[in-house]
Amino acid sequence: MKEFKTIEDILDFAIGEEQAAVDFYLMLAGQSKSRQSKEVFTDFAEEEMRHKVNLIKVKENGSFQLSETKIKDLKITEYLVDIKPSPDMTYQDALILAMKKEKAAYRMYTELAEAAPDSRTGSIFLSLAQEEAKHKLRFEVEYDDYILREN
Repeated sequence: MKEFKTIEDILDFAIGEEQAAVDFYLMLAGQSKSRQSKEVFTDFAEEEMRHKVNLIKVKENGSFQLSETKIKDLKITEYLVDIKPSPDMTYQDALILAMKKEKAAYRMYTELAEAAPDSRTGSIFLSLAQEEAKHKLRFEVEYDDYILREN
């Protein structure tokens, strides 16, 4: 597991992860064939960009607010097969890919929180994990509304 020497190292890492998420969702939006899926993935890219901006502000100002909200897990992802990104993905495939990506990000931040050298560092990682859990939930709700209900 990656080791961090300072809070700045943690924030730089998280900022990079948020940028990777922006790039990922913009790639999915670019590959989407429907207007609806393009909008969903563009919205997620914008949200990830807001998270990146917030992390940059935390880095610059040193202030940080930990969310106390517990995020519900619909556990839809646990029952779905892995999907590889491709230009001809269906909306369903893209949602599965996004849910699994958010779940992996949640696990990563949770593990980093457990390995954190102090409570402040752990709190930062737990907050980031909560944000990823929110994203996963939004994708699960989208999947439930547009895929499961149609079948």
